[in-house]
Amino acid sequence: MVQRDKIVKDINELLNVALTPEHNGLQVEGKTEIKKIVFGVSATMELFKAAKAAGADMVMTHHGLIWNTAENITGVFGRRVAFLIKNDINLVSYHLPLDRHPVLGNNAGLAKLMGLKNIKPFGAYHGIDIGFMGEVNPARDMESFCALLNGECVICGRNEIRRVAVVSGGAHDMLGQAINAGVDLFVTGSRDEYVLEQCREAGLNFIAMGHYNSEVFGIKALMEYIRKHYKVETEFIDIPNPF
Repeated sequence: MVQRDKIVKDINELLNVALTPEHNGLQVEGKTEIKKIVFGVSATMELFKAAKAAGADMVMTHHGLIWNTAENITGVFGRRVAFLIKNDINLVSYHLPLDRHPVLGNNAGLAKLMGLKNIKPFGAYHGIDIGFMGEVNPARDMESFCALLNGECVICGRNEIRRVAVVSGGAHDMLGQAINAGVDLFVTGSRDEYVLEQCREAGLNFIAMGHYNSEVFGIKALMEYIRKHYKVETEFIDIPNPF
């Protein structure tokens, strides 16, 4: 068992939430004593119901309910909040801090999966780099990355991949930064219509893993950290989402 306020304070400090202006940390208040935490990518009703069935006192997610501005507690948003309050379940969420963390973050996990070396910050978002850029040594062919990441592949560059940039989630709008950085491959979660032609004209390879699929790494790494450092039961619940 762990005290809610202690674990929230500790993780807030670990992820350095003060660097980003969003509403990170405790978003909905429930029980003060935590025996079990359920982890998931997004704060949805399906996840909340699964967490209740699993006996969770806290749900910890990457995508929370509250972002930069408050909402009226109505509609889908209101029903989600009401469910948590009725069942005395805490909601704790970490968005950009869990994208950019150099060890526990989504992009750190992706960089590790791809075997990147000589890693440097990449992907400026409101003045903060949230992704990474690194080297593949020895070089690998593009087809192997398509198979590894199981996403939508745009092959418009050379087959031999040496330099890769990665920004998880909805970062296809950082494609220009990847082109300017001179990488061979840009990996993110999302894509849009213009991506194909921009990649073709720049000679760049691109993989869109799906927003959800590119962001399971951080919350799972955070779960393992908490499991090792606190006397609390943990469980990851996958709510599959192809987008």
